[in-house]
Amino acid sequence: MTWIFAAVSAGVAGLAALAVPAARVLVAARELGGELDRARRSLRPTGDEFPVTDRGTGAGGG
Repeated sequence: MTWIFAAVSAGVAGLAALAVPAARVLVAARELGGELDRARRSLRPTGDEFPVTDRGTGAGGG
């Protein structure tokens, strides 16, 4: 019976040891996502540089 408790304790300790790096990876992924959003917003055209024009080339037009 002691072996069962020792094995369960070792398993819980192993999972706890893996939980810390997993949490760090999740935080880093969230920070990377925020950084990508900031980069997309800074690279997005303002609208004046690329005006949208309707040339009548859609379906049925022409």
